[in-house]
Amino acid sequence: MTRPGTPRHIEIKDGDQTVAAADVTTAEGPEGTARTSLRATSDHVSPGYRTDLVDAVMDLPEVQASIRLEATIPLGDAELLGRLRERTRDAATRAAGSTALVDADIPPVSPPPPSSPRA
Repeated sequence: MTRPGTPRHIEIKDGDQTVAAADVTTAEGPEGTARTSLRATSDHVSPGYRTDLVDAVMDLPEVQASIRLEATIPLGDAELLGRLRERTRDAATRAAGSTALVDADIPPVSPPPPSSPRA
């Protein structure tokens, strides 16, 4: 795990081209807040890449160790917003200029389901 407060940069690529990116920082302490800015590199990104970006951010160990998420996304980006709502709880969204601000709770990591015994 990286140190809290250390910025992380994540890119999702299609071949050699970056199609979506995010910057992530987390506050110090076990119950800190993760802050991220997510964006696609253009309006013409195939479906699924934005979802992959949200998943990459939410799966970072330092984000999983946080209890709150503050995200900035482009206003009107339904795929990013939808996936953030799926991966968080009690998401509140508000417009701020050309962006949307999302404040949400990060659910605790649930243990994997028990494996069924083999016959």
